Amino acid sequence: MMSGFRAFIAKGNVLDLAVAVIIGTAFAKIVTSLTEDIIMPVVGAIFGGLDFSNYYMLLKPLPDTYHGPMTYAGLKAGGVPVLGYGAFVTALVAFAILAYIIYLMVKAAERAMPPAEVVVVAPEEVTLLREIRDELKRRA
Repeated sequence: MMSGFRAFIAKGNVLDLAVAVIIGTAFAKIVTSLTEDIIMPVVGAIFGGLDFSNYYMLLKPLPDTYHGPMTYAGLKAGGVPVLGYGAFVTALVAFAILAYIIYLMVKAAERAMPPAEVVVVAPEEVTLLREIRDELKRRA
């Protein structure tokens, strides 16, 4: 069992995938910071608030026992049922930015790599027919 596991780990694709996941995680943190700290405050200012991720809607009346902050994070931590549409929009924007950057990276990698040479291998029948044709031409 361990030898099969070692063979699986030793494959280049697995190591490439592990490196890609680590780099992707770090890159996602950068995009999250860009979204939450730079882009969404501007979007929030346009829509009348400074913190767009704090836009929410109470799903039930506020309980009398709640004495915490009236922020999305505070209400959520206090167990109050809230619909955090601002946080969802922030996540959508972060996803769109990340997807677009990955698209640009793939396009750049495609341009940087030389096109792969396509070797067309004729089926056996076609090769045999060509040999017969060449032999008939030679005899004529």
